[in-house]
Amino acid sequence: MFMRFFTELRSAKVPVTLKEYLMLMEGMDKGVIERRVEDFYYLSRAALVKDERHLDRFDVVFGHVFKGLELVTLEQARDIPAEWLKRLTESFLTEAEKKEIEAMGGFDKLMEMLAERMKQGRGEAGEDGDENTRGAGRNFPIGADGYHPEGVRIGQDKGRHGRAIKVWDKREYKNLDDTVELGTRNIKIALRRLRKFARQGAPDELDMKGTIKETANHGYLDLVMRPERRNTVKVLIFFDIGGSMDSHIRVCEELFSAARTEFKTMEFFYFHNCLYEGVWKDNRRRHTEKIDTWDLIHKYGRDYKLIFVGDATMSPYEITYPGGSVEHWNEEPGAVWMDRVASTWDSVAWLNPTPMRHWTHTPSIGVMRQLLHDRMFPLTIQGLDLAMRELVR
Repeated sequence: MFMRFFTELRSAKVPVTLKEYLMLMEGMDKGVIERRVEDFYYLSRAALVKDERHLDRFDVVFGHVFKGLELVTLEQARDIPAEWLKRLTESFLTEAEKKEIEAMGGFDKLMEMLAERMKQGRGEAGEDGDENTRGAGRNFPIGADGYHPEGVRIGQDKGRHGRAIKVWDKREYKNLDDTVELGTRNIKIALRRLRKFARQGAPDELDMKGTIKETANHGYLDLVMRPERRNTVKVLIFFDIGGSMDSHIRVCEELFSAARTEFKTMEFFYFHNCLYEGVWKDNRRRHTEKIDTWDLIHKYGRDYKLIFVGDATMSPYEITYPGGSVEHWNEEPGAVWMDRVASTWDSVAWLNPTPMRHWTHTPSIGVMRQLLHDRMFPLTIQGLDLAMRELVR
């Protein structure tokens, strides 16, 4: 079974090596965990998964290979710790429901009924076809669709009343595949692809190899210093703010926070819907302290990486016509300004927090993608990774 687990992970494109598999087997052989499915799940995940993007695939394979191991049989029922059941009681039931359970015989009686029902077969009707007998009624404590203070849900895709004290055939996993929206830590991991290290500035770091070499050559201690190794990539980020972007504030804040950490040389500016002749640094003073877009074009060199963050959701007139802006009269269309920045900086990418499946429903997104030569990417882990690849080309 363990070898099948290894091969299934490889088939699901989880990069598991034989060395990691042998390390897992060594841990099992030395008894570092108890012989429980839950403990094995966490041990195998720690040993075999190296990247958070593969956790969801791992969970799917684990649930497929070890499906059914958590179902209680008559032999297994006696191994359920009494303390665990007691904690379930305290966590899920009210005082009134606890009294009802005690009146009916307690959890021991419930587990005996569960084992007996599983011996008869899941979902099989009794002789008289009564739904309470086959475990699908409102009062029977084992089965689906019931409403009972001591129920155990089995064979049902989701809860109906939230009353089951244990769901034996349900495993909950947090989806961390590369198509989900971002968190700050995942953003930092994705942004690290956009790196170019160099040693610049004052020599304030000890060069250990150089010190050893010079000391050996001169016969006395000769300290050698060198500049700190830094990420020399320079980034300009323009954030769309207000309107439809209000629903994406959180993910934009996470991206902003991660970018400030990863890039030592980063400048940011705000705009609304489309880039025009002016941007700003402080939203509270955006009407009084605007920065001329021409000044940015002349100030920042072509070695900067340019990133736009916005949903590109607006009227197409805001991009293609003079005066199309909803907030002021723009003498030149937004498309002209987008073309200017795309011609000034070679490395340009647009990150869109709107799910990619909805892009075709918004004409303005199609217009913006055309202006940027299809360099628009979804604001997901996978999309951010693709955007970083585009910027380092």
